[in-house]
Amino acid sequence: MSTCEEPRAPNGPSPIATASGQSEYGFAEKVVEGISVSVNSIIIRIGAKAFNASFELSQLRIYSVNANWEHADLRFTRIQEAQRGEVLTFKEINWQMIRIEADAIQSSKHEIMSAPVRLITNQSKIRVTLKRRLKDCNVVASKLVLILDDLLWVLTDSQLKAMVQYAKSLSEAIEKSTEQRKSLASETAQSSAPAPSSQQVKAHQTTTAPDQNDAIVKLFNDFDVKETSHHLVISHLDLHICDDIHSKEKDSNRRVTGGAMQLSFSYLTVDYYPFHKAG
Repeated sequence: MSTCEEPRAPNGPSPIATASGQSEYGFAEKVVEGISVSVNSIIIRIGAKAFNASFELSQLRIYSVNANWEHADLRFTRIQEAQRGEVLTFKEINWQMIRIEADAIQSSKHEIMSAPVRLITNQSKIRVTLKRRLKDCNVVASKLVLILDDLLWVLTDSQLKAMVQYAKSLSEAIEKSTEQRKSLASETAQSSAPAPSSQQVKAHQTTTAPDQNDAIVKLFNDFDVKETSHHLVISHLDLHICDDIHSKEKDSNRRVTGGAMQLSFSYLTVDYYPFHKAG
């Protein structure tokens, strides 16, 4: 895979629903959601403007869970609210080990990025919550949480500088993508409300027990995804930064050579809300 300098066009209707000859959330979507995936080893290579990266995962598993992130009957891995015309689905992705490596594309412009960056973590997982419209299966909002166990990371100062340069090289593409998503979100909000789906019409036509309906509404509200967000949770992080004595760079202002620094974080969380309005 490779990064794009210009954002791609947004995804259209669900290909699963289209292939099955329907546009609404129905049986075909539920069947695909119930599929579990297990892969012994997978390698993902990404090419960016200033660096190349690879992700190697072992014992990768993808499966559906209930709202409490527990294995359960597939009927309880989704919360469907017909009156609102939306459905919540819950997925969990875990792996035994992941190895991340990023190396600079050598050029005279990026001499400082010569140090490769490596990170190996033990068992980790990603929890994904999707909120989709019943009418067309489009994703309205999503929540992604990356959970890492105890992490020990040793970096030299040259690797730390390289990471900063990697982030800068991606910042322009990320900003363009964020602006595109914000504009699409505003257009969706300004558009008129969609016509009710057949599932909503059926829900109004059929008589449902008030207690059961109220319970579904309350359950949906308890786990509702108000807006798209991404989260990183690390139970404990030990970060060691040390001087690279073999670096080719010469800094005459350094008073000490071979220095080191240790930073320890307990339950570190990073939250990102791309569409969150100021104030």
